[in-house]
Amino acid sequence: MTDTLQHSNDVSDTVSHNADLLRRSSRKDARVMRSSRALREALLGLLERKPYDQITVRDICAEASVHYATFFRHHASKEALLNAIAAEQIETLVDLTLPSSGEALGAESFVHLCRYVDEHRALWSTLLNGGAAATMREEWLRRSTLIAAEVEPIASWLPKDLGVICSISLIAETVSWWLREAEGDYSVEEIAEILNRLVTAATLTPG
Repeated sequence: MTDTLQHSNDVSDTVSHNADLLRRSSRKDARVMRSSRALREALLGLLERKPYDQITVRDICAEASVHYATFFRHHASKEALLNAIAAEQIETLVDLTLPSSGEALGAESFVHLCRYVDEHRALWSTLLNGGAAATMREEWLRRSTLIAAEVEPIASWLPKDLGVICSISLIAETVSWWLREAEGDYSVEEIAEILNRLVTAATLTPG
């Protein structure tokens, strides 16, 4: 009887200990997520106010209210943080620039894309016209190619992978040019119309 009670107590203690570990782990995970989100939002906020090359890790930490050492538990450098943000941004833009089926992009899709870039103008100026511009274009093209491989080509005469290269190159270079122009010189709708005409002419001409 005593052995049975002892075994029951041991099991109860083990269950309680495991539950406590799970609670601690959950709290730690929540803190990690909050810190990660704060760091990303901090860099985005700082980019609205000054150039990327003038931003330091300490600036980011101060903006995020995160300890300096905590930053390096998440990212090796401010470049690594920017790359993480860039990957998310590219994923969003790929969703906007690639159709979910074999249908061609419409003018409305380009309006959504340009509006999104315009709302994050400082960030995209850094991504497309800064020191990581070449890497950004390569990653944008890589992700677009992976997704495009799963859908039918939009023009029978144009090899699918070449169509993606042409479309993404046109979009990236046009948006990059737009971001170098003075803000307000061209509206979202004007650039969307330019993109629509360029991509349509380049990839949808009857074969």
